[in-house]
Amino acid sequence: MSEQIKRLIVQLEQVLLGKPEHIKLAVTCILARGHLLIEDLPGMGKTSLSQAIAQSLGFSYQRIQFTSDLLPADILGVTIFDKHQGQFAFHPGPIFRQMVLADEINRASPKTQSALLEAMAEHQITVDGSTYPLPTPFFVIATQNPIEQSGTFPLPESQLDRFLMRISIGYPSIDAEMAMLKGEGLSNYRDTLPQCLSPAELLKLQEQVDKISVSDTLLNYLLSLVETSRQQNEGYGLSPRASKALLQAAKAWALIQGRSYLIPEDVQAVFTPVAQHRMRSSSQGQGQAICSRILSEVNPIQ
Repeated sequence: MSEQIKRLIVQLEQVLLGKPEHIKLAVTCILARGHLLIEDLPGMGKTSLSQAIAQSLGFSYQRIQFTSDLLPADILGVTIFDKHQGQFAFHPGPIFRQMVLADEINRASPKTQSALLEAMAEHQITVDGSTYPLPTPFFVIATQNPIEQSGTFPLPESQLDRFLMRISIGYPSIDAEMAMLKGEGLSNYRDTLPQCLSPAELLKLQEQVDKISVSDTLLNYLLSLVETSRQQNEGYGLSPRASKALLQAAKAWALIQGRSYLIPEDVQAVFTPVAQHRMRSSSQGQGQAICSRILSEVNPIQ
């Protein structure tokens, strides 16, 4: 692991206590140029984690609170006639930041949710026939409440597929919660959290991810997992886009582990976060169960 990545992970672990694996997965998602979906109950640290990541990376940051009356224009921006200039002028919305937190994304209507599709896939938006590029790098971290809670609109499969990973933070351990209650860690990080990486340094690390070597044996193992997902009778099989996402996430995980090559454990570490929401959108628990069964059925030594 490079000193830059290590410093970033250590700092984030002081904000979200007792969740080292979840923090590594979040960092993996960013190194792989992916968007992150965090599904959990309110008060688990979802927003704190996203704010800490943005500060640690020196990103411009915007939190958008998704509500039932939120409109696409509230996210993307609007074109307004300027009477002084005698022409229409575009006023950018809050999405024009390097990191956007879509907070409680499944409380907004499907029409508003879909406003993020082009931005997440192509890093640009189109308003009134004109296309506007988004900042580089550009990441979306979305939080959502469990779909069984009232007042939620489940994300459609097309929207879920735009997220590289879906994770759930869960309750902290007793020791971690005790430390939090005692004020340990970076409880006032909004004022004290230093920047660990610049956006330019992050881009260089992402280029290192692309250079991670992958053998044909590893590719066959990855494709066997994908093919097995397509043969099971529950949910949906993984698409070619999902197989590319799985490979990129595994390479980023290998970089975090300090290796320049891929091993089966890298694929296994990221398989469930990458695959679960693509195969069974209605229940996170069902998706995890399917992923666990696939991992147990496929032999990594082909």
